[in-house]
Amino acid sequence: MEKTSSNAPSVLVTGANKGIGLAIARQLGERGYSVWLGCRHAGRGEAAAADLREAGLNAHVLALDVTDPAIVQAAADRLGEQIGALDVLVNNAGISIGMPFRASEERIDDIRSMFEVNTFAPLAVTQAFLPLLRRADAARIVMTSSGLGSLSDATDMAGLFWNVGYAGYCASKAALNMLMIKLAKELLADGIKVNAADPGYTATDLNGHTGHRTVEEAARIVVDLATLGPLGATGGFFHDGHASQSRHRW
Repeated sequence: MEKTSSNAPSVLVTGANKGIGLAIARQLGERGYSVWLGCRHAGRGEAAAADLREAGLNAHVLALDVTDPAIVQAAADRLGEQIGALDVLVNNAGISIGMPFRASEERIDDIRSMFEVNTFAPLAVTQAFLPLLRRADAARIVMTSSGLGSLSDATDMAGLFWNVGYAGYCASKAALNMLMIKLAKELLADGIKVNAADPGYTATDLNGHTGHRTVEEAARIVVDLATLGPLGATGGFFHDGHASQSRHRW
């Protein structure tokens, strides 16, 4: 892998070979970012990067299995050889499996797997890439979360989520939101903003393409948070619209 030469700000998006992750990468590439697609499958990642390059965007692939600590650290080391600093990290990779309606019927192994990818991995990836983020002038970290991780929405009997099951997935995103808050507090002194984005119910492989939103619509709030200015929020959970105008809920 030859060292890339670019003065453009850089962004790493995990789970970026398809769906919302690829849409995030495309939109940030269109804003002038040098985009790194963090992908478990190198072939799929390269195909996605080739499509972005064909559109005139600066796109690269970084082999990255977010659940393997050794691979995560190796990826951070490789990226550090390519760029001087990482301006944006988008922890987008996520899974949803084995989701019966009743929490009492969910398989613990399924819940554990979702926590590994949806909760533990974003923290592990952030820890590994933090030295590169600290080299940037004003880095941004965005966690792709979910409205299903909102405790206030889950307990609102008149709300949309009162009758939603999926306990393991919801819990993994609620825990991710807490980790985001703790990181935001810790990294405030470093000038690094950390936020969580709720992309909404989007048609992706995660839900069998049953969502009513497009991946392009879902990506916008993530992109807004990734490109926040110095007066932008940190430690927040945001849904639609520009970050400064978004709904902030728990």
